[in-house]
Amino acid sequence: MSILQTLQGSTLMLTGATGSFGRSLIRHVLDHHRPARVVAYSRDELKQYEARRHFADDPRLRWVIGDVRDRERLLSAMRGVDHVVHAAALKQVDTGESNPSEFVRTNILGSQNVVDAAAEAGVHRVVALSTDKACRPINLYGATKLVADKLFISANLQTAHQTTRFAVVRYGNVLGSRGSVVPFFREVGRSGKSLPITDKQMTRFWLSLDEAVRFVVESLELMQGGELFVPRIPSMRLVDLAEAVVPDALMHEVGLRPGEKLHEEMIHPDDAPHVVRLGDRYIVQPALGGAWGYRSPAGAVPVPSGFSYCSDRNSQWLSVDGLRAVLERGDLS
Repeated sequence: MSILQTLQGSTLMLTGATGSFGRSLIRHVLDHHRPARVVAYSRDELKQYEARRHFADDPRLRWVIGDVRDRERLLSAMRGVDHVVHAAALKQVDTGESNPSEFVRTNILGSQNVVDAAAEAGVHRVVALSTDKACRPINLYGATKLVADKLFISANLQTAHQTTRFAVVRYGNVLGSRGSVVPFFREVGRSGKSLPITDKQMTRFWLSLDEAVRFVVESLELMQGGELFVPRIPSMRLVDLAEAVVPDALMHEVGLRPGEKLHEEMIHPDDAPHVVRLGDRYIVQPALGGAWGYRSPAGAVPVPSGFSYCSDRNSQWLSVDGLRAVLERGDLS
């Protein structure tokens, strides 16, 4: 079964539909997968209005105002939905440190609402978006996303004899999304000022918005339930990105913010016994997957004992020239 066959003629619902990822996913699905309908669920009516105009009131789109904190509204929106991509979340690390209860309500309780509503509505497949910060979290945002990951994976145990299956996709920073550092570097560079760099040793995984969208759609196709999918992607040094955006710019270090890591980590060594490599992705397989008939996919290769996936110990790197080529293609906004 191809990805096209999975989504063709089906109804896909997306939470957090008016964010950078949501709008890109909607565009990709409408252009390439011929769905019967896409349900765009979000809580901001102004952003929905702007998105409706952006998509020229495409008749395949159904816009629903609602919050993931509202289980009954989710359930109403999911009636007749085949697949769900759960992208709604509060994400700002520093905001989470000072507003923890709000992050708990949206990222944890909201995720449980998505699980419950999807199971009750008879949705077939649900993919939740995670973050590198959920791996060995040191901040509130990462901790809430780790709990959300566990909720989605364990949900397969509760629906083992039903049709609904849940999986998670984890990736790092998406350059080209709202909040990307690239426009900020450009703005500072135009002013002629020195670029503020968190730490000159800092590394990050690199993923474009289009790549993130394709990876999520592919994971929706591949999932059996209970997996945590991680893309195999290159790393970059923050100073190299700054040089690519503003050549020969002066830079100064400003230090790590509360809850910020020097390097990204997406797979911890403790998970290695359950990790396989399959083409351009790693899969953290469910330890209790036998309860719903999970089988390791054909062609999957176990990783070595003690394996970890960190941005500073990656085998793939983008140089300054490589980053400039990406910028010229327009993949980073």
